[in-house]
Amino acid sequence: MVKEISISDYFNQKRNLAVIDVRSPGEFAKGNIQGAVNIPLFSDTERAEVGTVYVQQSKEKAIELGYQFVNPKLEWFIDESRKVAGAKPVMVYCWRGGMRSHAFAEHLLKNGFNIVYLIVGGYKSFRNYVLDFFEQNFKLKVLGGYTGSGKTYILKSLKALGEQVIDLEGIAHHKGSAFGAIGEKAQPSVEQFEADLFYQMRELNLKAPIWMEDESINIGKVRIPLNLYHQIRTQKVYFIDIPKQKRAEHLSMEYSTFGNDLIKEAILAISKKLGGQNVKLAIELLEQNNYYEVALLALDYYDKTYLRGVDSRNQEKVCKISLSDLNHHKNAVKIIEIAKQHEQH
Repeated sequence: MVKEISISDYFNQKRNLAVIDVRSPGEFAKGNIQGAVNIPLFSDTERAEVGTVYVQQSKEKAIELGYQFVNPKLEWFIDESRKVAGAKPVMVYCWRGGMRSHAFAEHLLKNGFNIVYLIVGGYKSFRNYVLDFFEQNFKLKVLGGYTGSGKTYILKSLKALGEQVIDLEGIAHHKGSAFGAIGEKAQPSVEQFEADLFYQMRELNLKAPIWMEDESINIGKVRIPLNLYHQIRTQKVYFIDIPKQKRAEHLSMEYSTFGNDLIKEAILAISKKLGGQNVKLAIELLEQNNYYEVALLALDYYDKTYLRGVDSRNQEKVCKISLSDLNHHKNAVKIIEIAKQHEQH
């Protein structure tokens, strides 16, 4: 039998289901439900052709063409679904929970599957569920600090010390600056970033504080959900101030392993902001493998930019913490201690 369930039931009841996404590979790549396996009814090209016929001719002609594309794959659908399912019940979804998922589910039922779950409203209902999640208020503790302060490492130390932490840059696969893509995997789509962030945050105790880094609304090519970003910008920020020389040492060690070509690309990406003379000097220093001086030049720009962002905040919610070096564990311990003192007052 086909059994329809809402997306909220799917998450709240935590059924152990094998999830099949029957949308095209392009749709799936743009965003999907965690753990879903793509068994596409149509390829991207086929889907485009069906859509064109629907618009230019008729729904009936589009359905007829759809069957022509689908019929040769019927046995493959069953074989792949059995591989995905194992001993689990199957849940199927398409974009809106319409014809594609219903047809796929009926085909499974005719070929040995006893029960197939369908998400009411399909992937679209999941998207709305994710976006609604970010409309609530969170208890955030925001970690700020100049570029090169090791904030990502401090977040890891905070987590190791028992704090709740969300690493936005880790989920985005980007460190946030022009240099941020160096050493990272390809970024997810905006939709997938939101879904991945949703999955991590829903596992936390949302009534308790969550540490996040102070970010721009865009992290590389992805975007923080607007309400969450607004909360990051308006909650108390614990701004760590570490000497520029220490930060330059840290950055020079971190980035020197990735090769000069990538670093040069990043320098050229901010050439207008650095200024012609500084760009020329930075590239000359890079050719000499003088990564420390390159880092100092870049920090002149990034420190000014970040300070403008901090100055635009409500200063009553900015707690500046001077730290002498980049001992991430020691720094995390101090930040926790200061945060607790502020909570008591």
